[in-house]
Amino acid sequence: MIESVPQEFWQGVEQFNAGEFYTCHDTLEALWIEAAEPEKTFYQGILQIAVALYHLGNRNWRGAVILLGEGSYRLRRYPSVYSGIVVDELLDQSAALLSILQQTEPELLVTLDQDQALLLPRIARID
Repeated sequence: MIESVPQEFWQGVEQFNAGEFYTCHDTLEALWIEAAEPEKTFYQGILQIAVALYHLGNRNWRGAVILLGEGSYRLRRYPSVYSGIVVDELLDQSAALLSILQQTEPELLVTLDQDQALLLPRIARID
C-alpha cells in the first residue's frame, strides 16, 4: 500500500510537519483534485487540517475550528494506519487542539502563541 502512495503526498506530509501549511495545502490539493476514492477523501481530510492550522496562524479562530472539525470528520472513516501514516495519532492531536480552541475565546487566541507549537498536530509516518 505504501509503495503506491505518490511522492507528492510525502512532500505534503513534510510540509505539514514543517509548519508550511499553505504550501502543504497546495501540494495536497493537486493530488486531491486528481484522486479517486478512497484516497480523495483522505487527502481532503489532511489538507483541511493543514488549512485549519494555517488559519490558526493567522488568528482566524472560526476558520481553524471549522476546518479542524471537517478534516477530522473525513479522516475518521480510515483505519488507524493508512497510506503509511498513523491516522489515529493525527486525529487525537487534532481533537485535543480543537478542544482547546473551543474552550478559548477567539479574542484570547494570542495567548496561545508561546505554547502553540507544542499543540500543533504532526503527521507520524510508518516506514
